[in-house]
This record gives sequence, C-alpha cells and structure tokens, in this order.
Amino acid sequence: MKYIKKDFGSYKLHMIKTNKFKTIKIRVCFRNEIKKEEITMRNLLCDMLTYSTKNYKTKRQFSIKCQDLYAVNVVGNNSRYGNYINTDITITVLNDKYTEIGNYNEAVKFLKEIIYDPNVSLNEFDDNTLEIIKANTKTMLESMKEDPSYYSLIKMNEVMDKNSPLSYRMCGYVEDLDKINPLNLYEYYKKMLDKDLMDIFVIGDIDFKSTEKLIKDNFVLRTFKKQRVGYYLEDVKAKKRKNIVKESDINSQSKIVIGCRCYNLTKYEINYPLTLYNIILGSGGNSKLFSEVREKNSLCYTINSVPNKLDKVLLIRAGVDKKNIKKVIDLCEEQMVLMRKGKFSDDDINKAKEYYQTALDSIYENESSIIESYYMMDILGLDDIKTRIKNMKKVDKDEIIKVAKKIKMDTIYCLEGVKE
Repeated sequence: MKYIKKDFGSYKLHMIKTNKFKTIKIRVCFRNEIKKEEITMRNLLCDMLTYSTKNYKTKRQFSIKCQDLYAVNVVGNNSRYGNYINTDITITVLNDKYTEIGNYNEAVKFLKEIIYDPNVSLNEFDDNTLEIIKANTKTMLESMKEDPSYYSLIKMNEVMDKNSPLSYRMCGYVEDLDKINPLNLYEYYKKMLDKDLMDIFVIGDIDFKSTEKLIKDNFVLRTFKKQRVGYYLEDVKAKKRKNIVKESDINSQSKIVIGCRCYNLTKYEINYPLTLYNIILGSGGNSKLFSEVREKNSLCYTINSVPNKLDKVLLIRAGVDKKNIKKVIDLCEEQMVLMRKGKFSDDDINKAKEYYQTALDSIYENESSIIESYYMMDILGLDDIKTRIKNMKKVDKDEIIKVAKKIKMDTIYCLEGVKE
C-alpha cells in the first residue's frame, strides 16, 4: 500500500494505492465547526445531494444512472468529530479492469455532478424532493425511542452536558424541520462549499498521476480555507456527586448508559494507555465488566465500554433487568476502583495489546477503515498504524493506572423497562 497527499490549498487530495480490492472508493469530506441549529439542515442537505441531481431529477433516474455505471454505490453521511461536523459523499465503483475502460472516469464525473450540480432551479432546491426527505426524516426522528439503545445514549449525552457538542443529536431535531425551505437550504449548501474544509480520498488499484489529473479536472476550487478551532472538546472535571436520571420505557429490558469524564489526559495517554484501559475494563469477551457483571453475577444481557476520545468521555452501556440496575452500577464502579488500584494482571495487559493489534490489522481489510485511519492521521496528527502498534507494545501497567485515576463516573442515565 502506498499513500500520497497533495495539498491544493482549497482542498487536500489523499491517494491510496492498493491492489487488495476490486473497487475504487472516492470520498469527499466537508467539515466545519458544529452548530446545533444547523445539524438538521445539514442532514437534509446530505440526503438531497444523494437523492437526485440536475440531470437525474428523481430517485429512479438517479438509481438508473448508478446501474449504468456498473452499480456504482453512492452514500452520504454526517458525523461529529469533537467540535466539528463532517459530511461525507462517497462513491464506490468497480475498477475498469472488471467493467470497461472509462467507467471509473464517468463515475468521478457523476460524483462531481452530485456535489456541484444538485437538483436546483432559480437558486432553490426542488421543493417536491425536499418534502419527501423532510417527511422521511420526521418519521425517523419521531420513532427514535423505538431504538432504546440509541435513545438512551442520546439522553445520557444531553443530561451530561446540555451546552456542549457532546449533547448534540446528530440525527437532528423535529422542531427544526419546519424552518427549512428550498431557498435557505440552497444558501446553506453554497455556504458549505465556500467555507468548509475539504478532503478528497481515492483508494484502490489506481495510477497516481492520472488520478490526480482526474480529480483536479473535476474538482476546481479557489477558496483557501483554514481550521479555526481544535477538534478536542475542553477538559471537564467529573461532578462530585454522580447525576442519576431515570426514565420509564415500555420495553421489558432496561438500558443503562454511564458517562465517565476523562480529565487532564495527555495526547499520548488518550491514544495509548486509555485504549488499553478501556479494553481491559469493558471491551471484548475477556474484559472485567463482561466477566464480573455478566458472566460471574449474571446481572445483565450485554455490557461494554468505549472511549469517545475527542469528547474526553468514556461510556459504559448495559442492557439489564430493572431490578438489577443498582447492582450493575455498583459493580461497574467497583471494577473502575480496582483498575485505579492496579488490580489487573500482566496477562490482562498482554491480551489487551493482542486485541488492539488485531483491531488495527483489520483496518487493512476494509477501504472505508483505511480512509478513516488516514483521515484521523491527517486532521488529528495520529500516528500511522505501524507506529501505533510499536508504541502500544511499550505501554506499561503504571501508565494504565495513571490514566485509570483520571477517569470518574459523572452521569448515569437509566431507561427503565416497565414490563415484567
């Protein structure tokens, strides 16, 4: 695998050459400082861009064009990276070796049309299309509680810090839908093109020289942009007394989400000792939470932990019976205390390192994971995969204990099932 980055000022082009895949994936990434009131707008825009274009005005026409390009796959997605909102428009096309010469070039031209020639007339998006997407979005938002795992996570984030990007719902807000119309959506679209930082990734069995020319010919921008704020959220100390919030739910199973603050960690600690701490505590079948809470005491159906490193938060999530909620919370806290006291073995550390290396090795098996890895290396300055494996092997027990002492429970959200 070979990687080359070109900075054209208005955007960066990242080219990754590998013969591991039969497809070529092109991802265009837009990112800007996140604003709560713009999330719903941005979600609708992403859906509009991947629904139709100026030349393919209906979803059917758009789909037929995809099939004509040997079933090219088009995906739009919004996500949050700390203080930033990120919009990806991605196409995946078969390499010309498996189709016909010129299909890849045509797919890139189609991607250009998706982004730069949307279904717009007189500086307004198509009203009928927008109403379809708004209706679909409204249905999704109003049924959010039907997914208790997702709903409980959102509610915990909101309770934990209502004024921070941590609390923002990336699915959007029903109350914002009526504020969006074809005109202001188009104005927001133009703003995104003019103001957002932009990266383009191309991965596959590609020729660097011809791919660079192809991208430059189709993506011509002259606006130079600079990053304005950092990605990491600010450090926040855990509350002296844990905030516990409960809500009833019609399901039989209860959901617990425990938000823990990771305070005053260095960049090294965030990327290395924290990762091992989390694996030992609650990630995987050998974790302390899995073995103690689920296996030994049979108190939950599922339990795991995951660090949100940009938010400086660690989350513990569990599915339990209502009667066991307090016992599960107490046991989770007990395991965190034992981690601070160093009550874990060298074998635990070695297994965690093996688990981590396996996870890193699996990145090479997926185009999207490879792109994401290089993206994080570029915008966050993360080490490359080989360096990460090398550095992780050096992490010792004292470093993990030091991190464990900086992680404290802050907020607990319980979605209590009422059915017996």
